[in-house]
Amino acid sequence: MFLDAVLHRNPELVAFAAELHDSGAIPPDTYVMDLDAIESNAELLAREADRLGLSLWFVVKQIGRNPELIEAIARHIPRFAAIDPPEARILHAAGAQAGNLGHLVQIPSRALPEMLAWRPETVTVYDLANARAVSETATRLGFVQDVLIRLEGTAGAVYPGQEGGVRLGRAADGPERTDGRSGADVPDCADDLGESRAPDGAEGRCGSARGQTRGQSGPGSPGGPVDDRTGQDGTDGPEGADGPSGADGGPEGPDGLDAFVAEVERMPGVRVAGVTAFPCVLCDPDTGEPRPTANFALARAAVERLAARGYTDLKLSAPSATSMATLPLLARLGATHGEPGHALTGTTPLHAVDHAQPEQPAYVYVSEVAHTLADGRPALYGGGFYARGGAREALIPRTGARLRVEDAPAANIDYYRLLAPGDARVGDTAVLAFRTQIFVTRSSVAVVSGLSLGAPKLSGLYDPFGRPH
Repeated sequence: MFLDAVLHRNPELVAFAAELHDSGAIPPDTYVMDLDAIESNAELLAREADRLGLSLWFVVKQIGRNPELIEAIARHIPRFAAIDPPEARILHAAGAQAGNLGHLVQIPSRALPEMLAWRPETVTVYDLANARAVSETATRLGFVQDVLIRLEGTAGAVYPGQEGGVRLGRAADGPERTDGRSGADVPDCADDLGESRAPDGAEGRCGSARGQTRGQSGPGSPGGPVDDRTGQDGTDGPEGADGPSGADGGPEGPDGLDAFVAEVERMPGVRVAGVTAFPCVLCDPDTGEPRPTANFALARAAVERLAARGYTDLKLSAPSATSMATLPLLARLGATHGEPGHALTGTTPLHAVDHAQPEQPAYVYVSEVAHTLADGRPALYGGGFYARGGAREALIPRTGARLRVEDAPAANIDYYRLLAPGDARVGDTAVLAFRTQIFVTRSSVAVVSGLSLGAPKLSGLYDPFGRPH
């Protein structure tokens, strides 16, 4: 998916990665990360977000929760969005500041005292039970915690395994639409915003409903004018998604955002700071073009609903596919926060088709020919082949051959990955570049520095959870 891009934009990385494997410095099934390029990408994103009045929370699950990379990114983007509690602990230990905890995975109640003591900027809550647990813990710790309300996504725009959140519900002055949107509050923006309908696939605090505020406000109202736009994932959308399931709050939960907020306003330890949803932006699988999803429109409507209740300086975090190409879109549609992940390594779907994007490709995957089948097909050592990665070709540096990567069922463990027959033999290094989520692999992660200075070196070798080998 990204082999052409990395060969064009960062050939030094490809060459040094092959050299590391040939010398035995790294094993097969290793992602090789260009520290210099990742830090440069973080600096680009931070500068552009600042120009647009946006705040960023960075995400690292896809690059293996690596402490060296976290430190480099945090020099430019200080705050993180942690996908789950284990990731939050790694980020915190590496010295980054907690921006948003609890999205995509809620914080278990027994972990709340530890994590709230870090004083995160926000905590995302999916239902009343989680909001109540955050309130009780914050009260015991002696402060009020800002929370983001996770909205239940629209039908066909939610990844399986990520269901949940608060329904927007019916507006006070309008009927509920049959498509699940509130007729009064949700803009019909599929045409106005260039909305993606694909069914497969920092700073600042907020005020209370009584108008109390502290800190700085965001860059505009989500109801403002529209002009133009990938965890955490940001590719071609939820594959086989059946849409949202369940009611917000469970059996005890109120029906709709207004009723939910009314209950939260009675909790002394939390303050509603804004909303989030996922995914808010997706890239067309063929062209890479980024577009807002229906979830983004839902979030804008929710912010308008909260503003009508008297809330000010609200946050709207619009994760998925945050990049240099999409930051202007986030600002124009009224988001206050983006959450760059794959942009840090120049590996959003847009980067695969447009090699002129500002972010530089910053990783490759290195394997080795383990054996050859009787029909001539080489088998690579596996372990890091992400099911939705789009691996298409493998470069054999010894011969220069580029061999097609054969498809493999996602349901099977990737002990090996077959290539089309070609000029490769047992022991040959293979270099690939495709989209990944390293935290769900069993790969090693090699961090290299000095490539930008012409003096590359291997600075560390880690497991997929950031622990050194």
